[in-house]
Amino acid sequence: MAGDGVWVVTGASRGIGAAIARLAVDAGQRVAMIARGESVMELAQSLGESAAGFQCDVADSASVSETVDAIVARFGRVNVLVNNAGVHRGGKIHRLTDAAWQEVLQVNLTGAMNMTRAVVPHMSEGCSVINVGAVVGFRGFPGDSAYASSKAGLSGLTQALAIELAPKAITANLVIPGLVLTEMTSELSEAALDKMTQQIPLRRFAEDREIAEVVCWVAQSRYMTGAVVPVDGGLLSSFGVT
Repeated sequence: MAGDGVWVVTGASRGIGAAIARLAVDAGQRVAMIARGESVMELAQSLGESAAGFQCDVADSASVSETVDAIVARFGRVNVLVNNAGVHRGGKIHRLTDAAWQEVLQVNLTGAMNMTRAVVPHMSEGCSVINVGAVVGFRGFPGDSAYASSKAGLSGLTQALAIELAPKAITANLVIPGLVLTEMTSELSEAALDKMTQQIPLRRFAEDREIAEVVCWVAQSRYMTGAVVPVDGGLLSSFGVT
């Protein structure tokens, strides 16, 4: 990817978000890394002068506005926005609390809207918005009604943004990670991991860098907008493969 771009990555303190930030910095980009916790500051510092950490709650529009102003003051513009921040609160509908439902929607869906609305005025022709979805937004899993609804909504938001931003030559696309090796999955038993792996046609979890590589590729594509790009080992294509 061309150097000297300015990327804004939410949920950047770990996992996929951190991998995207690292890959972008390695490619010569400058990256504003956003997360709610303080750890994002330390991680950004470890990536060198091309990265800067910002504490921000994407669900809070005032916090988002203040943070984007600070990013533009430091870097001057934004070329790529990656809406990756997300929370997961499981539970079948008779157990899912109102608070859990609202939190998931506010962070995963409203957060992406808040960020996009704040960043787009600082974008120009050739810029890109990338939303990070989930397989569960397209396929049902029990106990995932809140997360699935938020990610399905993110797909709809992406479609609308693609049309709205096209006159400005700004693209909007949705990348869908499959099951990724994370701190959370590393705590599962070998039997549980094996059962989950059997659902994936490629028979393995993804590494966060593999998702980041596709996000970086999507950011460079100038004639792709409104697209859904699965990076899921075939999970969306085939369930229950044996």
